[in-house]
Amino acid sequence: MSDFINIKGLRLVTKIGVPEEERAIPQSLKVDVAIKLSSIVEEVDDRLDLTIDYYRVSQRLREVASSGERKLIETLAEELAAAVLAFDGVFEVTIELQKFILADCESVSVVLTRSRD
Repeated sequence: MSDFINIKGLRLVTKIGVPEEERAIPQSLKVDVAIKLSSIVEEVDDRLDLTIDYYRVSQRLREVASSGERKLIETLAEELAAAVLAFDGVFEVTIELQKFILADCESVSVVLTRSRD
C-alpha cells in the first residue's frame, strides 16, 4: 500500500537559464510534488507529527529555488527532490518542474523520482 501527499502547481521564483541575460531576471516556475509516505495515512491518527507538514515542505522548496541561480531546470529539480527527501517520513518523491520559456508552448518540464536509499 502506498499513500501520497501531493502539492500541485506551487509557484517558485528563481534565477534560471543558460544565457546570463536570462538568469538576470527572476522567473516564475511551477512545481508539482508527489510525496510517497513512509507510513500509511490511517496510521497518522489526525496528528501532524506523524505525517508530512506540506506547508513546511512548500516553504523549503521556495527557499531552495530562491537561493542562488542555475542554468538548468534539471539541476533545480534535483535540489528540490533532495530537500523533500530530507523530511522525516518521506520515502520517495516525484518532482515535475515546469518552465515557461518557449513561444507557442505551454511549458517545458523535467520529471524525476528519487527515493531514500
